[in-house]
Amino acid sequence: MTTENESAAGDGGGADWAGGQAPDKSGQGVVAAFGQSLKTLRVRAGMQREELGKRLGYSASTIASFEQGRRIPPPRAIDQADEALRADGLLTVWKDQVEQAQYPVFFQGMAQLEKQAIELLMYDTHVVNGLLQTEEYMRALLAMRRPLLDQETIEQRVAARLARQDIFERRPAPLLSFVMDEAVLRHRYGGKDVLRAQLEQLLLVGHKRNVEVQVMPVECEDNAGVNGPFTVATRKDGKKFVYAETQNSSTLETDPEQTVLAAARYGIIRSQALTPRESLEYTEKLLGEL
Repeated sequence: MTTENESAAGDGGGADWAGGQAPDKSGQGVVAAFGQSLKTLRVRAGMQREELGKRLGYSASTIASFEQGRRIPPPRAIDQADEALRADGLLTVWKDQVEQAQYPVFFQGMAQLEKQAIELLMYDTHVVNGLLQTEEYMRALLAMRRPLLDQETIEQRVAARLARQDIFERRPAPLLSFVMDEAVLRHRYGGKDVLRAQLEQLLLVGHKRNVEVQVMPVECEDNAGVNGPFTVATRKDGKKFVYAETQNSSTLETDPEQTVLAAARYGIIRSQALTPRESLEYTEKLLGEL
């Protein structure tokens, strides 16, 4: 079992940890080294920050943040910079390492599993899972964090979280199952308009053929998920992993016995919740009440 302890409150499948300024010394080193390479290649090309920024769709100050290691560029920006500076792969070779540096050490394993998984089973009890969140919902959650996050960190985390949602466009499509407590759909984080858009997002994603969204009603007398939220990830080789987060720690469980038991527990939770069809109808009902 791999266990990492950090002081961070989760907000849905590691969602609040996805992104931000480089989270640890190793991550800072990678981002700083990439930034120095970017600056060296830009200067060699005789290009000002303003010009490179225009080509990449960023301001000169953002380019400076990339070069100084204060902000992590998304993969698309790295590809564009490599092409604009005619770097012949000297920048794109950093892409995987820089992307991993978006996440604290304790979430990097789960971030990789999301990309490799053929199946993800997710149970959430407090907020909408990060893979399902709208941008406005993300911003509402991040704005509520204490201590307060600076705006640059919020922007980075939003960008990173949205990038994780590419999983819905991946081919072959992984099987994705979400079960969430009814209370998750009733919390008006950010206000009625934010919740309304979030419920509409759930309905949209819930109609995808590879996705099942289920609701656990508050009046349900039995719930095998009383111990809290968790995710079971299955790779193509059949190996299962269990990711769980609490107020002050997160765990990535690899023991075969525990992962099989977690998958079985999820199956019970799924059977106790409303069916996917009933859940979509219930979500539509809640949407109509707003």
